[in-house]
Amino acid sequence: MPNRPLVTDYLDDRKILLGRWERRGLALLGIAILVFPFVATNNWITIANLTMVAIVGSVALMILTGFTGQISLGHAAFLAIGAYTAAVLGTQWQVPFWLILPVSGLLAAAVGLAIGPFALRLEGLYLAIVTVGLIFLVNHVLLSFPDVTGGVGGIAVPIYSWFAEENNGGLTGFTESWHIAGLEITFELKLYALFVVLSLASVFGIRNLVRSNIGRAMMAVRDHDLAAAVMGVNPARTKIIAFGLSSFFAGVAGAMFAFQQQFLTVEPPFNLLMSVQYIAMIVLGGVGTVFGAVAGPVAFVVLSPIMETVGRHLPYISELNSSQQSTLLFALLVIGFMIFEPLGLYGIWLRIKRYFMAWPFSY
Repeated sequence: MPNRPLVTDYLDDRKILLGRWERRGLALLGIAILVFPFVATNNWITIANLTMVAIVGSVALMILTGFTGQISLGHAAFLAIGAYTAAVLGTQWQVPFWLILPVSGLLAAAVGLAIGPFALRLEGLYLAIVTVGLIFLVNHVLLSFPDVTGGVGGIAVPIYSWFAEENNGGLTGFTESWHIAGLEITFELKLYALFVVLSLASVFGIRNLVRSNIGRAMMAVRDHDLAAAVMGVNPARTKIIAFGLSSFFAGVAGAMFAFQQQFLTVEPPFNLLMSVQYIAMIVLGGVGTVFGAVAGPVAFVVLSPIMETVGRHLPYISELNSSQQSTLLFALLVIGFMIFEPLGLYGIWLRIKRYFMAWPFSY
């Protein structure tokens, strides 16, 4: 059955939730989010936290690559900037997490806006090759100041809920468990609640971005920048804004990753492999769609351990280590989607949705 009534007014088209089935689905999702931490083990809560970090990171890359068409392999560099900003601010100045998150995003956005003008004359694979150099540049800078970033040895990521005072830092710590009405609120549960808010805000933001003037300008530049310029869109301005917004969300995702890991090293994880993984996520979910920015990371996090389990029983592939097995099988899966279902999981969802919209008829 149809999900939404026939739109006859511009005001109806501006509504966020248009159909009753969409509202019911989001209500069920909200109930699942609230119930999950009380029935899941700490291991599954950790997996959920990593999934939400990946969702925010995918939202960032979807803005730049999915909506604006700028292929970037330097995504890991912006996550590294956000992560190390969180680590340094927490270690050196005991800044609380709620202030670290926007600062990490803004610092990453500043770097993105700085490199944006240099990428205006590059497109496609040329831009992808150039952005690879950003990863090595950021990693080199982080390793060149070991007194601040910890260098090769890494750096711890303390998390504070408020500004720490001298000899009173324990009261502001975020990692200690809380006991409320006989219920223990662990560090993982607190991170889960924080990450739920951040991931939902990111998805809500990108959905509104798609419907805005700048979002439509990004998609026009992606489809044909010359035609967009003829229609009054400024391609250079649009690309720079896309770099800035994408970098901001990536910096926030990097800070979230740092909070989850609580200890950072430069490489791994902030290398070319991380950038390729995020490209694979949005391709698997559906490039250029809000649905793909959510479904891709969820599928990636869920399928990765399954790939490792399957890889141990396959000839030739079983001779590789677990990480290589997962990477190889996931790469084959993404290639299969690109050949047989270019829209990714979003294409499968459209098939299911259209089937039930026309049910019981076959057309």
